[in-house]
Amino acid sequence: MAEIIQNEGGHKKGRPKKHSTHIDMTPMVDLACLLLTFFMLTTAFSKPKVMEIVLPDNKPVPIKDRTTIPKERTYNIILDANDKVYWYHGLADSKKEALPPLISADYSKDGIRKVLLGINRDLFTKIEALNSEVRGGKIIMPRDTLTKKILDMKRADKTGPIILIKAADKVKYGNMVDIIDEMAICNIAHYAIVDLSPDEKKMLAAAH
Repeated sequence: MAEIIQNEGGHKKGRPKKHSTHIDMTPMVDLACLLLTFFMLTTAFSKPKVMEIVLPDNKPVPIKDRTTIPKERTYNIILDANDKVYWYHGLADSKKEALPPLISADYSKDGIRKVLLGINRDLFTKIEALNSEVRGGKIIMPRDTLTKKILDMKRADKTGPIILIKAADKVKYGNMVDIIDEMAICNIAHYAIVDLSPDEKKMLAAAH
């Protein structure tokens, strides 16, 4: 890096002559540019992936203000220990009718995802058609506009399923993340995380 410039002439007798020192900064500038480019690219590509979950308010909601969930649109997903997952359609109320059976599934594409795609086929097809047109260049739309349009389509959905996600004891945190990912993959518009009811605990015990 350092270049010493010496006098090529002969040495004279007497006190030695001091030599000047010249530092070439070009390699350092090149290295700084490379590091700057590296950090800019890695910062842009390593954006953290976050999961947006709207948590309910801690304040109790009066009975008159509570939303009634249509039974025909309600699907319950129960997460159990050891990576097990069950689901059933409707509402479980042993005071009114017999408890429905739990259907076993898993986290594979042929498991709970196949169930969700089957019950949410209409909305999923519409969103995928829009995404395909944007990817194919038939529709020119900024990413933010596409995201907002998909969100509006989900809000306008009045016939799709309402998914109630419930976790039993000793369920791993990763299982909860997996099922939330499935909601996004299948374009589920309405879902919530709620507690198991006493009837559902009986159903889960009978399924073991």
